Amino acid sequence: MQRGDAGAGPLVLFGLVACAVWLVYGIARKDGVSRMSKIWKIAIVVGLAALVAVVLLSKHKGSSPATDKTEPPEGPVQAPRIGAGLPRLVDLGSVSCIPCKMMAPILEELKKEYAGRLQVDFIDVWENPDAGKPYGIRLIPTQVFLAPDGKELWRHEGFLGKEEILAKWKELGYDFAAGGEAATFERLEPARPDDRPKDRVCYLCDGRLDPKTAVTVKTDKGDVRLCSPHCYFILYSALTEDKTGFEKKVCVADHATDKPLAATEAVYLYGLDEETGRPWIRAFADRDAALKERAASGGSLVGFDALQAAELACRCGFCDRAVYLQDASRVVTADGVHTWGCCPHCALGVAARTGKDITVYQPDALTGEMIVIQTLGASVASLEPKTAVAWFGLRQKPDGSWASAGCFHQANFTSLENLKAWVERHPYETGKLITIQQALADKMKMTPQQIQKACKIGECAPK
Repeated sequence: MQRGDAGAGPLVLFGLVACAVWLVYGIARKDGVSRMSKIWKIAIVVGLAALVAVVLLSKHKGSSPATDKTEPPEGPVQAPRIGAGLPRLVDLGSVSCIPCKMMAPILEELKKEYAGRLQVDFIDVWENPDAGKPYGIRLIPTQVFLAPDGKELWRHEGFLGKEEILAKWKELGYDFAAGGEAATFERLEPARPDDRPKDRVCYLCDGRLDPKTAVTVKTDKGDVRLCSPHCYFILYSALTEDKTGFEKKVCVADHATDKPLAATEAVYLYGLDEETGRPWIRAFADRDAALKERAASGGSLVGFDALQAAELACRCGFCDRAVYLQDASRVVTADGVHTWGCCPHCALGVAARTGKDITVYQPDALTGEMIVIQTLGASVASLEPKTAVAWFGLRQKPDGSWASAGCFHQANFTSLENLKAWVERHPYETGKLITIQQALADKMKMTPQQIQKACKIGECAPK
């Protein structure tokens, strides 16, 4: 029934009831009063039944849905065919919503980079609602992936990053990146054998041990040697074993004589590098020797407890390791909370640990040029410069498999060229190039239990 005829049904029924009553009344007048009483009873029953039918019909008509309401499709959309034989990505959104605005530059890049291979269209469903109706969307932005014949292959609601879009097209059988110049680089064998004596290599950072700043942790399984008090406090912050009285196992080198002394009995000279602002620490058995060094180098004299409090004050927002601000990535959450990442990958992990969108400020490991990363959900929403890449440091385990080499072996770079130059300067590094999106995805897929254990050492024991 058409909308204009909706009120005609009740009127017709009402007219028929009126006619029936009038006919019954006429018959009753001819047949007498006693017969009339029975007939009137019948007429009343018939009339009431008819009126109930009228009311029910009216309610049914009033409850029918409006014709302009759009319901999401139950099956794949057969979208209007536009273009000639190209797979098509349709982004339905608005120029006003924030995630839609963040999609805009991605769509433009896809248009330019894959012109003639992929059709990319944007529909503003607020300005042109009729154009969006065939897709039956529920929220914006929504991306609809269409085959060349217009058949829907897949759809996604919310922001979707460029790499994720290309990965999904590849999964659907359209590898657009294959025709381009996807950057690949790895080094799984060190440039030269690491023949350094083990007692001269830091347990934590793999750096060279300086006899004047070395730290030794005595364990039941053997000595663990570290290059500096700072590496010791990083190790201490990452341990999951019972740390009650742990400091009694620790010896530090006397900066004046290189001889070991108990960490809790040393006097420490604590200062800041004039150029970088990074702290430096020197331990002394003799207070007068420490004062003499202070006169030459500056700094402040502190005891072990004060030193430990300063060293453990700043922590990684992902794995909770102790970190120097000068070495860390700066991380700001969407609601304005500032924290740090002990390495570029842990910085991105703050998004996984907090469940919030973040902005990461990470210097290029070679040049110091700032790299700015913004996340939205599980995607990299913005990257400056766009050429920035990540190095995923890897270490081969005894069984032949590969695992992360740890936070000291991860880095970000503004370009592949900078990454290659940095690798050349670090002959013992092994690993591979990954994208910033891959680095984020690796962290976002971690479970809360995995995040809780991230970067933890367990117990202090020789490697």
